Amino acid sequence: MTDAAALFEDHRATLDAAVDATRTRAYYSAFNESPSPRVYGEDAAAEGLAAFESWRGRAFSVDVPGAEGTIATEKSPFGFDLDVSYPRMEVDGLDVLLPAATAGLAAFRDAGPQARAGVCLEILHRLHGRIFELANAVQHTSGQAFVMAFQAGGAHALDRALEAVAYAYAEMTRTPATVVWEKPGRGEPLRMEKTFTAVPRGVSLVIGCNTFPTWNSYPGLFASLACGNPVVVKPHPRAVLPLAITVQVAQEVLAEAGFDPHLVTLAAEDPADGLAAVLALRPEVRLIDFTGSNAFGEWLETNARQAVVFTEKAGVNTVVVDSTDSFAAMCRNLAFSLALYTGQMCTAPQNLYLPADGIDTDEGRKSVAEVADGIGAALGTLLGDDARAVELLGGVVNDGVLERLEAAGSRGKVYVESRAVRHPAFEGALVRTPTLVGLTAADAEVYESECFGPVAYLIETAGTAESVSLFRSTVMEHGAMTASVYSTSPDVLAAMRSAALDAGVALSENLTGGVFVNQSAAFSDFHGTGANPAANSSYTDTAYVAPRFRMVQARRHL
Repeated sequence: MTDAAALFEDHRATLDAAVDATRTRAYYSAFNESPSPRVYGEDAAAEGLAAFESWRGRAFSVDVPGAEGTIATEKSPFGFDLDVSYPRMEVDGLDVLLPAATAGLAAFRDAGPQARAGVCLEILHRLHGRIFELANAVQHTSGQAFVMAFQAGGAHALDRALEAVAYAYAEMTRTPATVVWEKPGRGEPLRMEKTFTAVPRGVSLVIGCNTFPTWNSYPGLFASLACGNPVVVKPHPRAVLPLAITVQVAQEVLAEAGFDPHLVTLAAEDPADGLAAVLALRPEVRLIDFTGSNAFGEWLETNARQAVVFTEKAGVNTVVVDSTDSFAAMCRNLAFSLALYTGQMCTAPQNLYLPADGIDTDEGRKSVAEVADGIGAALGTLLGDDARAVELLGGVVNDGVLERLEAAGSRGKVYVESRAVRHPAFEGALVRTPTLVGLTAADAEVYESECFGPVAYLIETAGTAESVSLFRSTVMEHGAMTASVYSTSPDVLAAMRSAALDAGVALSENLTGGVFVNQSAAFSDFHGTGANPAANSSYTDTAYVAPRFRMVQARRHL
């Protein structure tokens, strides 16, 4: 058995650095994002792939109270069935699962913030040791190319988890555990001893998504666990393996530290069962973290009244193009942002507004068609070689993405056509390049809703003032996770900053280098704001962790 206090000391330097990074917002990462053998060793990649392959065609080893039988639901977007079976959770089994999840709550609560942080940090440490296995699992459930799966699904997800633990630990320890209180008066002062305990809220339900099963699930999972809440992980049926690995590691660490391993459990389901909606309304569930569709996110916010609900939904991410002093670099940056993971990111740009009479650039005045040609040429250079293209695009995650892509051309003028890309390693992979469709400001019924996938709209406006106005109103009504502007005018930049504050969305200005609008850095960039309809919370801030516990006091005379 490993003492939880010893785990805390083992990882204290990492936690201290992470807490400091949340305050300075400077660059910090605890987990190297490079899959290079110089970083992880010559055998790490092969061993991780072998570990992933070893799960195929067999039952995954994880203990789930109340499960009956098994379920296998995953198919790789690269063209093959994973054929991994998991303990199947059905509605009737929840009466066993939820009491088992809460059985160890009191002991975990009483262990205190340091012990819980130590457990969380050890889980992250061990997941890091399995990062290549995890990356393969993310790749073949989400469709991300391997390097992106390693970075976003592995190193960056672990960083976001660490960030959540750091915020939770800082908030729980802001109040002293014990204090002597003295009130001066005539004669002897009144003296009391007061104790303050961070008390968890109850069961935390984490509802995973298909596209980013770890990156989107880890903040809520680890924030809740650090605050003492048992966590039920309900993965997306097409992306179970990455979260099953996570639950397996969490149960191992909890048991070794002397806690009930069922403080973290897995609820894998048949897609037809609708388990998330049933779980969300259980009275034991007091916290819900969800990433996915507007419809279900809004349903949760409306109906799961007994719980605090954290949602990340959909929005219309916007780029306002006014002018640029580096046209080629702007086009390259936009092309990369549109192509990355085939646009299957909640942060990918969709609506590109620009004046109908064109923009000023370092290459002279550019018409709308010439801007489209510039972006198209950049996409061609970036994705012209199939072997290189697949390492950026990855695979199409589901049929809905393909259907939206195929229908997009009928909505306006096609400036850049999508094409099929042959994957050199996976014959069954479905890979597509982005399309760029021209619209006008009058086509609001098209561009005011998210078209998730590799579809972007080049929208002609009466001028930059209208572009900014449309950006503001559209995001305020429909939400967005990101916004971007290209302009050489200080007045336009100031107007966009003001509009972004009105709309409650993060703004990127004149990105022409190695930073892209659809990327965010843990410990420095907030992911989402909770200030527009696309999300009601942010990864990760104080408001994200504080509702996961309550401070309860006791006092006595001395």
